[in-house]
Amino acid sequence: MSLDALPEDGVPAETILAELGALRARDLPTHGGRLFAYVYDPAVEGLDELTASAHALAAHVNGLDPTAFPSLLAAENALVGAAARLLGGGPATAGTVTGGGTESLILAVQAARDARPEIAHPRLVVPETAHAAFLKAAHLLRVTVDRVPVDPVTLRADPIAMEEAINPDTVLVACSAPSYAHGVIDPVAQVAALAEAAGVRCHVDACFGGWILPYLRRLGLPVPPFDLSVDGVTSISVDLHKYAYAPKGVSVLLHANAALRRPQYFASADWPGYTMLNAGLASTRSGGPIAAAYATVRHLGESGYRRLAARTLGAVRTLADAVRATEGLRLLAEPETTVVCLTSDDPGLDVFVLADELTAGGWHTQPQMAYGDVPPTLHLTVTAAVAPAAGEFASALAEAAAAARAHGPVVLPDELAALAGALTPETLTPELVAGLAESLGVTGGGAPGATVNALLNAAPPRLREQFLIEFLSLLQRPAVPSGN
Repeated sequence: MSLDALPEDGVPAETILAELGALRARDLPTHGGRLFAYVYDPAVEGLDELTASAHALAAHVNGLDPTAFPSLLAAENALVGAAARLLGGGPATAGTVTGGGTESLILAVQAARDARPEIAHPRLVVPETAHAAFLKAAHLLRVTVDRVPVDPVTLRADPIAMEEAINPDTVLVACSAPSYAHGVIDPVAQVAALAEAAGVRCHVDACFGGWILPYLRRLGLPVPPFDLSVDGVTSISVDLHKYAYAPKGVSVLLHANAALRRPQYFASADWPGYTMLNAGLASTRSGGPIAAAYATVRHLGESGYRRLAARTLGAVRTLADAVRATEGLRLLAEPETTVVCLTSDDPGLDVFVLADELTAGGWHTQPQMAYGDVPPTLHLTVTAAVAPAAGEFASALAEAAAAARAHGPVVLPDELAALAGALTPETLTPELVAGLAESLGVTGGGAPGATVNALLNAAPPRLREQFLIEFLSLLQRPAVPSGN
């Protein structure tokens, strides 16, 4: 659907809202508990209306200068304080509200790098299950990444291997609580102790689960130590737009103290304009998401989050039981947080086809490609909104598995298989990708089907990356009239 954002004459408000509504109708459902990725829905009545109103109140407030807009500063400090209290912080804890988990991780790496200016070639040690945002941070900041294999059974970081990867140029060691792909918690206490002994900062990426893990522990789950209360942990990040259920995008980066945070700041007075001073990557920031996050956290409160965690845990157990009961499927790892990650050892049951069958039934999962010895999987992020529909998923999964087995696994056409084996990132042209996208029927930007996922799975990671870069470039092609 092509839109004209700049017509000759303005368009009435009701027409624009109708257009946006028609566009939104084509999206995956953000409510209802049938989308297991991208969105976090608590299914709390009235919360959408509250956050929309709070967002509107601060939408035009600019976070560039907290002295001009002290309301935003107050909301940010309140959110940092709440996160610090939840995640083992104390009176010395210092934090920053960011636009998302990727920004939080980039800032954690940047602060660690800039705290050690004497190191000419800084390095970052992470388990191979660490979020790809660490790789983005390293790419942007010119930090070398040392990726360490995880335990092949538990999929957790191996503390001994992490210790062996630390060298005099290491500025940061990081681990996950939990890892996004599989939902397992790394042995934070052991990794942090090793980093501390080496004189290196240790960051815990709790962007995904940091806001719910403390409540799961209160429900009796054996959640291991993972936060700022652990000796050696110098920083931790948590996304409020995940299990704090705030609208996107809001994350919090906490440092154990203000001295650790200080290298994160950027200031420049060496130009004719105002002195630039930023705590994060962005200068201008809308106050809308921060106000909406404050409204969410304050409205739900501790008791609200306890109830939502209990509801989520029940849904996780129901979904996990459904996987165990379905012939040909198994859990890749026993759920210990809010992720259900499943795979198949049955050669006749292709998980990419399974994903298509589930989608046809209105259940939207997230396919994950094979990595090393880990087979292709389906990732389910479970939220409180899933609870009412979780019972339906068991029969839906069994039916989808039977249909996927009847369909059979994807067999790539010979020409596609040959391309996946012969192409290199350098030889993958935009024209070739455009032709492939058209032949595979994905030029409209819809979710890729089993054939596309099978092709991506067959391609080496670097080739897969380049293909998706070119595909995104193909999608982000506006209709600009000639002569403009």
